Amino acid sequence: METSENFKAGADEFAHNGMAKIDKASSSAHASIDKMSKAARPVVDQLASGAHQAVDKIAGAANTAADSLEAKRAQLMEVQKRLTEEFRGYVRQYPLASVGVAIGAGFLISRFFKSR
Repeated sequence: METSENFKAGADEFAHNGMAKIDKASSSAHASIDKMSKAARPVVDQLASGAHQAVDKIAGAANTAADSLEAKRAQLMEVQKRLTEEFRGYVRQYPLASVGVAIGAGFLISRFFKSR
């Protein structure tokens, strides 16, 4: 009987020591995680700040490009308007030559597409 009581007492002590070791390891792991989390926070904040700055730069460049394209579009519209008026003036001044050029261009275009 004494042996079984000794065994039971030894088992209880082993279980108690095992639980204490597990609790100590768990607390140590939690402390390590908290320490790493605190150490990583400034790095994450710095990365986020850098990402925000990069997005701001890209957005600024995109806005500049859009403004530039809008200015070029306006210039091209002016050139188109000017050329249209010049061609209208030419057609009014030389109507027969304009019809001849149109017929010749149509003939060449039709021959080009027939050969394909």
